[in-house]
Amino acid sequence: MKTKEKDTKKSFDAVKFMREQRDRISKEIMNLTTEEIVEYFEKKSGTASAKTSA
Repeated sequence: MKTKEKDTKKSFDAVKFMREQRDRISKEIMNLTTEEIVEYFEKKSGTASAKTSA
């Protein structure tokens, strides 16, 4: 069974974007403590009152 090959060009590569964001965040939090990482994500998400069990 053969599949059709499309000649369309992607305008947005979601996988590439996600990998770039993951790498960027990893570099930003690389040397942070657990508490600092929690604070980082609370600031980014806007949920400063979120509780964690970590």
